[in-house]
Amino acid sequence: MTATIDRMTISERVASPPSRLSLTPAGSAPGLLDGAWWPRSRDLSRELPALIDVLDARWGRITRVTVNPSHWPVIPRKVPVAGHTVHVGWFDAEQDPHKLILLSYTAGRWDLLVIPPETGAAAAARLMAAATAPGGLATASALMTSEDTSREAQESLEREEEWETDGGHTSAAAENPNQPGSMSRARGM
Repeated sequence: MTATIDRMTISERVASPPSRLSLTPAGSAPGLLDGAWWPRSRDLSRELPALIDVLDARWGRITRVTVNPSHWPVIPRKVPVAGHTVHVGWFDAEQDPHKLILLSYTAGRWDLLVIPPETGAAAAARLMAAATAPGGLATASALMTSEDTSREAQESLEREEEWETDGGHTSAAAENPNQPGSMSRARGM
């Protein structure tokens, strides 16, 4: 995938909405992820300032962010944040596509699960809880795959229940008495 560089000036930027973020509890056992972020769009220029404002206050000044370009159509080289500029980079094969890495010269590195903007509120809540579990050993992509599998299983169960409620197998057999094993067994023939 090709990354597009954003050359928009600071004065052209639109205000960022509040960040939807969940972090592991302070002092908890370290895990593979330090929390989860649920952006409202795939526009890094708009989404990153609100996230970094929150994290600067908690973790110290964030100086660099890296993403995987598979989910971000435009990757800005720099993002202005209150009082400083954050450099944005990307790694295609080296970085999990569902993870955002934040770096600070003074305080280290943090890895966040990035929940796709189109994710429903219930699924996002489950993902945020899973990503902030102390000592969690699931990768960002593993959490997303697990959620996708759970969602698909739930949808399949709901379709099956709807089919059974609408008459399901019994109704189909009653409509076609010539079908082997349908009404002939019920009549004892």
